[in-house]
Amino acid sequence: MKLALFGWNSQRQQKFAAYASAGLLPGRVVGEHRTHFRVATEVAELTAEITGRLRNIAKQRSDLPGVGDFVALQLSVGDGPASIEAVLPRSSALIRKAAGEQRPQLIAANIDVIFIVTGLDGDFNLQRLERYLALVRESGATPVIVANKIDLAADLAGVTKQIETLAPGVALHAISARTHASIADLEHYFDGNRTIALIGSSGAGKSTLTNQLLGRDAQATGEVRSHDSRGRHTTTHRALFLRDAGGAIIDTPGMRGLELWNAQHDAADNFEDIEALAADCKFSNCRHESEPGCAVRAAVKRGDLDQARFASFPRSSQSTRR
Repeated sequence: MKLALFGWNSQRQQKFAAYASAGLLPGRVVGEHRTHFRVATEVAELTAEITGRLRNIAKQRSDLPGVGDFVALQLSVGDGPASIEAVLPRSSALIRKAAGEQRPQLIAANIDVIFIVTGLDGDFNLQRLERYLALVRESGATPVIVANKIDLAADLAGVTKQIETLAPGVALHAISARTHASIADLEHYFDGNRTIALIGSSGAGKSTLTNQLLGRDAQATGEVRSHDSRGRHTTTHRALFLRDAGGAIIDTPGMRGLELWNAQHDAADNFEDIEALAADCKFSNCRHESEPGCAVRAAVKRGDLDQARFASFPRSSQSTRR
């Protein structure tokens, strides 16, 4: 087992230097359970627990480790679990408001691309898709919309047009997750051992798509109800899976209710490159839409800024310089 396959790179190695000098080992959280975590290391997958010190210094629960986090580990002397001593800085964090509580809930961390999976059957909901897009844009990851169940779409061209109007510039793939040939265009997102997360409502086909992309049945799947096209929660917890073909997948349980957590400041920190470009805009309150002298749109036109990354830049965090 090589940690590079899980997305470990030279930048993360540099951030880990202080922990390495203290004798700690790097790992990535691949499974989260009620009492413990599963953590992949350079040589094996281990069971680990959070130290009391780490709990005490966390300002809120979302600061504690979650699936996708890179962590610093202290191995146990005997047969006990390893200890998670620290969480490395996150390159992205998918966070929502915890159900029924006034606190942020970490869904997954260090994701490069998020597939928003929406079924084209009777459960298709444009407003829900819009909320998922807002959630992803706050995370710092790149959104990709995966419209599943094309065989059940009454008006495929009409629905895809609605999605394109809702999310201009965001990549859209219309597929059938049950057919491997249908998902070939999704493979390139895993290049460079990137991590892809799947989000969407129950019954959208996330677990079926996960299994197809993995090339094995790692997640249980279930049939949707015929009267409303909704599925049961076959995925009950978040988990990170390594692909034989390269890259990793994080599958997540379906979310019916979705409230955004106000993470505007954190989201802006994940787009320092765009904020730097915005400093050269003609107007200090430029929204990067149709204003003259917009340096951000000019960078997109030149090819210096990826269109998909610009599309994932949260509107609420766009520059308001004085």
